[in-house]
Amino acid sequence: MARPSSAMDERALLEAALTGLELQRQKIEAQIETVRGRLGIGAKRRGRPPAVKSQKQTRTRRPLSEAARKRIAAAQKRRWAEFRKASGAKNE
Repeated sequence: MARPSSAMDERALLEAALTGLELQRQKIEAQIETVRGRLGIGAKRRGRPPAVKSQKQTRTRRPLSEAARKRIAAAQKRRWAEFRKASGAKNE
């Protein structure tokens, strides 16, 4: 009678160990949740925190001077002119 290879035995042993460890982890996580519940600590949240509800959520902005608005407008017009010039060259 042929003997099974040791690699098969080792793999089966590792799979059994993994199954046992995962079961232990589930039991421990359930116990942690129980303790957190008794302490009044909710489940650990993942992702972005919820929005803070406050009276003043809007950001106050400093007013721009007339000169600053003109500089910004001129720069934007210059950018759009360059964009249109580049787009026109591509289309032709």
